[in-house]
Amino acid sequence: MADVTSEYRQTRQDRRAVWGWAMYDWANSAFATTVMAAFFPVFFKQEWSRGVDANLSTARLGMGVAAAGLLVALLAPYLGAVSDQSGRRKTFLMVFTVLGVAMTASLALIPQGQWLTALLAYALATIGFAGGLIFYDALLPQVAPLDRIDQVSSLGYALGYLGGGALLVLNVAMTLQPAVFGLADAGQAVRFSFASVAIWWGLFSLVTFAWLPPEPRIRRRSMGIQVVAGWRQLMETFRKVRRLKTAFLFLVAYFCYIDGVGTIIRMAVDFGMSLGFDFKDLIVALIITQFIGFPAALVFGQLGKHWGVRRSIFLALAIYMGVTIYGATMNRVTEFYVLAAVIGLVQGGIQALSRSYFARFIPLGQNAEFYGFYNMIGKFAAIMGPALMGATGLLVRHLLMPATPTVEQMHNVGFTATRWSIVAVLLLFGIGAVLLRLVDEEKGRAEAAAFH
Repeated sequence: MADVTSEYRQTRQDRRAVWGWAMYDWANSAFATTVMAAFFPVFFKQEWSRGVDANLSTARLGMGVAAAGLLVALLAPYLGAVSDQSGRRKTFLMVFTVLGVAMTASLALIPQGQWLTALLAYALATIGFAGGLIFYDALLPQVAPLDRIDQVSSLGYALGYLGGGALLVLNVAMTLQPAVFGLADAGQAVRFSFASVAIWWGLFSLVTFAWLPPEPRIRRRSMGIQVVAGWRQLMETFRKVRRLKTAFLFLVAYFCYIDGVGTIIRMAVDFGMSLGFDFKDLIVALIITQFIGFPAALVFGQLGKHWGVRRSIFLALAIYMGVTIYGATMNRVTEFYVLAAVIGLVQGGIQALSRSYFARFIPLGQNAEFYGFYNMIGKFAAIMGPALMGATGLLVRHLLMPATPTVEQMHNVGFTATRWSIVAVLLLFGIGAVLLRLVDEEKGRAEAAAFH
């Protein structure tokens, strides 16, 4: 009887850890939806970059996102190495959460026209968001057994879509009917929305920190020793990644295709605005993506289990390639809704399955170190996408614009430049799919198991 009770208690603790881990996606996805995907691109263009050419503001946004991504990418493997040395993954997750929450709250206070200040605060918030994901991802193999890791990873993304979507609906309602919520206008509602994201993120993260298991008791060393040890481990990780050929090949493939995914997430609203769609219509499309993404992420977890993870990723990539072509040719807002629905079907699935698929190639006990590299690859990819999209639009505009253009010519060239900017993303999906085709999962498992 005592054994049964002990087993029940252990099972309950395991489930609590899984739900605690997944709740962090519920918490931080509010930043990804309300701030990153919805309001920041719009507010940056209309409030902080008021009077600036649309293509220039898009380029500034793209370059700002790229700069933040670059910093996180450079720090990611090192932070992972230090957390492996110290065993403080949960602590590091808390630190980056505090940074993200504080910088998100600061967005509510930045005055009109201060585009550089806004971009800096957004970059720091993005560092908090993306940096926290390094340690969040590294905790996945600790809370989920290998035979359920795909489903647990998908649960996190599903809760993220649901939680991020729920707050987004509230924030959209505030911007459409500010007087109902006691707000002066839509601008004040957007600023209050930034504050609400900070509160949501911080509040629900407390559930994660309470339900995750305690950090292992290991001999604590001074921070200076941990930093030196982390640096040594980082150098060793570079050598390990080169030796684990299958893991390395997957990371290169992931680098390419997740670039396209991240670009569409970050730049979709800005893209729609450049095509002349109304902000309200774009937000409706984003909500569609969120609530379709909730069940779709769970379905993709099951699809990976029964049909194969790599096959499921290929399916998502094929759909993304079709979405990119479709997006470059659309003219009506109803087409944008269709686009949003299709993206919702695959967005969470490709992210969740990629994260859990990589766990198969990680040597035992080196989760944070290797997920640091995984996140580094993702953040470097996020540099290329927005920068490529912004640069392509500016280049096409420069090449096609007459020396003395009429108003109509400027309008037409701007539309053409916008469409070509999204076409550039198609190349990244194609290259990623080709490289993923070369990944041999069984070989990768064997390499990780035999690694010393």
